[in-house]
Amino acid sequence: MMKPQFGLIGLGTMGAALALNIAEKGFPLAVWNRTASVTADFHAGAGALADRITTTKTLEEMVGAMAEPRAIILMVPAGQVVDDQLQALAPLLGADDLVIDAGNANFHDTNRRAQAGLPFRFMGIGVSGGEEGARHGPAIMAGGAGEDWQRMAPVLQAIAARAEDGTPCADHMGPEGAGHFVKAVHNGIEYADMQMIAETYGVMRDGMGMAADAVGQVFRKWNDGILRSYLIEISGEVALAADPVKGGPLLDMIVDSAGQKGTGRWTAVEAQHLSAPIPVIEAAVMARNVSARREERAKGEAAYGAAPVALDGQVTLEDLEQALTAGKILCYAQGFAMMTAAGAEFGWALDMPAIARVWRAGCIIRSAMLNDMAKALSEDPARNLILAPYFADHLRRCVPALRRVVAAGAMNGLALPALGAGLAWFDMMRTARGTANMIQGQRDYFGLHGFKRLDGVDRPHGPWAKG
Repeated sequence: MMKPQFGLIGLGTMGAALALNIAEKGFPLAVWNRTASVTADFHAGAGALADRITTTKTLEEMVGAMAEPRAIILMVPAGQVVDDQLQALAPLLGADDLVIDAGNANFHDTNRRAQAGLPFRFMGIGVSGGEEGARHGPAIMAGGAGEDWQRMAPVLQAIAARAEDGTPCADHMGPEGAGHFVKAVHNGIEYADMQMIAETYGVMRDGMGMAADAVGQVFRKWNDGILRSYLIEISGEVALAADPVKGGPLLDMIVDSAGQKGTGRWTAVEAQHLSAPIPVIEAAVMARNVSARREERAKGEAAYGAAPVALDGQVTLEDLEQALTAGKILCYAQGFAMMTAAGAEFGWALDMPAIARVWRAGCIIRSAMLNDMAKALSEDPARNLILAPYFADHLRRCVPALRRVVAAGAMNGLALPALGAGLAWFDMMRTARGTANMIQGQRDYFGLHGFKRLDGVDRPHGPWAKG
C-alpha cells in the first residue's frame, strides 16, 4: 500500500469516528494515539476499512509512515494538550507539512498558534455534529490560509454532511481562528436553541400539566413545520423515551442540572468584547449555570414557596410554537450580527450566506430555517435578519404569541430567561428613540462624559457642569 498523505492523532470517540469517515471516503490515513491499546482496539474494530488505516505506535513512526507533504489532523482536548502536540511535532515535520487542529479550540488560541512561527503549516477547523456527525458527515468550518483550505478541501468536503441540494457542508470561513470562531458562535446558538426548547417544555409540563409523552408528541408535530430541526426532533424522542430501569418517562428521572464544556460561555464573553448584543445566548449560559445550583434552588423554593405556575389557559400550544419560532429567529439574528461585528474587528471577510449553508446539515443546530436564512443573507449580508422581509413577516405573526407566553410566565412565576431576553431585545430593536438619553445625562452629571444633542447644538454638558 502506498504511504498515506493524511494522518490523525487522537482516537477518542470523535477522533475514531472521523478517522473511519476519512477512510470510508477513500483517503488512506495513518493514525496514532498516546495509548497503544486504544490504537489496536480501533484498528481491530475498523472492519473492511482497516486496510486503509496504518496504525503506528509512536509519533515518529506515524510521521515516517506518511508521504510528503503530510496533513495531520489533531483530535485532542483543547488547550495545553494542543500546544504540547504541536511542540512534539515540530522537529518531525517539514515546512510544507500541515497540521490541522479539529478540536473545540478557543479561537484566540488558534490565532496565537497561527502567528507563532511554527516550522510547518497550521490551520484550525470547527467540526460539529457529535460522534454521529464525525462518523457519517459533520458540518465543517475551516480557518487558516486559503491555499491550505484548497489543499484540504477535497477530503473535508468529501467527509462533510450534504445539504438537501447535495452541497457539502464544509467551507472556508477565513484566516487563522475564523473557523473556530464561527464554531463557537454555532455552539452559542446551540445553547440558546436548547434553552428555548427546554423553556417551552417547562411551560407544557408545569404551566399546562402535560405528561412527558404528550410533550413528545407536540415536538413531533412541530418538527413537521417551520421549526423542523435536529434539536426539535431529538427533543421529541427524549420526551417519549421510556425509563428502562423503573418504567415511566425517562425525562422525569433525569436530574435538572445541565452540563457544559465552555464554548457557549466563550461566545458570551467574546460578544462583550465586540459590543455585540446576544442576550438570548447570554441568558442560555446563565440558565445552565443556575441549573447547576440545585441545593440553592431547593432552599429558595423552601423559603419562598413553589411558584403558582398553572397558566389556566392563558397560552395555547399554538402560542408556544409561535413563541419558539420568534425566539429562534431572534437568536440566529443575534448570532449572525455578532459574526458581522467580528469580521469588522478582526479583518475577516466572513461569508454569512456560506455560514448559513454550512449549518444546514451535519451540525447540531441544523434546521430547515437555515435555507431561508442563507437566502436572506445572500440578498443583503450586512442587514440584520429581523429586517429581512421573509423573517419580518414571521416576526409580525409570531411576536404577539411570544409576548403572551413571556407575560404569562412572568405573572405565574415560570422562568423563561431566553425567550424573555429575545423579546426584550426585539422591543429595543424596534424602538427608534430609546431611554439611553437618561444614561447619558447621568454619565455627564457624575463624570462630565458629555453627550450629543438631537438639534446638533454644540453644548456637550448639562447645567450641572461647573465653569
